[in-house]
Amino acid sequence: MRSRLWLLPLHMNLFVLPLCAALLLLSAPAWADISRDEAAAVAQQATSGRVLSVDRTEAGGRVVWRVKILTARGEVRVILVDAATGRML
Repeated sequence: MRSRLWLLPLHMNLFVLPLCAALLLLSAPAWADISRDEAAAVAQQATSGRVLSVDRTEAGGRVVWRVKILTARGEVRVILVDAATGRML
């Protein structure tokens, strides 16, 4: 089955196609580069503790995973993991 988009006049296609492409780019979540589980693993490996919670948030203008860790000493630490790179901040 052929797409009906090509039935539009050329000047309409020149407007519709870039608009559709922009909507697709904007609809992709910026935080999806590394998963919640991957962020938890990064924080757990760095602290050798137990993961209590993982939440998505923003810090310093970037999307991060906020990972709460319970250390072997019984202390609760908060580790921020950059959602785009997977690096601890």
